[in-house]
Amino acid sequence: MQPRTTPLHDRHLALGARMVDFAGWQMPIQYGGILEEHRAVRTAAGLFDISHMGQILAAGPEAAHWLHRVLSCDVEGLAPAHARYGFLLNDQGGVLDDLFVYRTAPDQILLVVNASRADDDYAALQRNPHPEVHLDYLVGRTAGLAVQGPNAAALFPDALGHARPLPPRNGVISLPFEGEQLLVARTGYTGEDGFEIFAPASIAALLWDRLLERGAPHGLKPCGLGARDTLRMEACYPLYGNDLSPDITPLEAGFSWAVDLAKPEFPGRTPLLRQREQGLSRKWTALRIDGKSPPLRAHYPVFSDGRQVGELSSGTLSPTLGAGIGLAYLPPDLAKPGTRLEIGIRDQRFPATVHRKPLYQRPA
Repeated sequence: MQPRTTPLHDRHLALGARMVDFAGWQMPIQYGGILEEHRAVRTAAGLFDISHMGQILAAGPEAAHWLHRVLSCDVEGLAPAHARYGFLLNDQGGVLDDLFVYRTAPDQILLVVNASRADDDYAALQRNPHPEVHLDYLVGRTAGLAVQGPNAAALFPDALGHARPLPPRNGVISLPFEGEQLLVARTGYTGEDGFEIFAPASIAALLWDRLLERGAPHGLKPCGLGARDTLRMEACYPLYGNDLSPDITPLEAGFSWAVDLAKPEFPGRTPLLRQREQGLSRKWTALRIDGKSPPLRAHYPVFSDGRQVGELSSGTLSPTLGAGIGLAYLPPDLAKPGTRLEIGIRDQRFPATVHRKPLYQRPA
């Protein structure tokens, strides 16, 4: 099966991007280089194509009520023009996907889900239909672009030609652009300030060009999935398939705030209540190599007193911190900040220390 391409595919090729297959999509891994792109986001701004992310629109008078019973988070309490992080869970409380919920109107909710899970998520939602909720699978008909970095807010009015400022964090606004409507949300996946735009595929290339042109004075650079990955690891954001799976619960991953256990009904509620009462057997934990090491990778083993106690779910060499960093599910007694451990890289073991999440937090 041929990988899908986003509406910005030709733009990536024209910029000399190195393309890879990611979750069934041809996506840019880098343009000038991962390190350069990572630093652009931390110091100025970066532009990402996120059109591979799945978009599912739920519309109807009962949309919020229905999704409130399907997802882990409080959907009914989410005010229009606001967004919230949440999970689609199985009956055991394991993660089928993590997602963002955008309430674009009182009777309209956009779900933005992982590319690797979009088809399955849509099928799962269709298995529990509501007669007063219409589901629209927007994959392939829409585009997504993310501008991330400390200069994102400053470039926003110039780039889109609007005097209107960005909404507050997790806020959502609609803006006209070239005869179409853009959904702009102050959300992101890098640990920096920024915004994400969801738009019809027909205007994606024009929007990309406009952002790059008018964002250039603010240091805006095109960025690929390579930098997106190193940025999200520094910020300790999970990647589905690495850090989240059907065998891992949101409580183990440290996202109890995205699970509303006060709700009377949603898949996995009873097992999660039991897990909260009985205590966790593992916690998603951030580690940093104490000195120098080769880059860390997923599945590298983690040791305590010579005994393997887990393995990395994600790992990299942090451009910002200048050290190897990793994330792993560890027993609670070993997940405390300051705990000394070792990470195995090929035939060597390198000392590492548990740190509080996130490993990087943008200055106030």
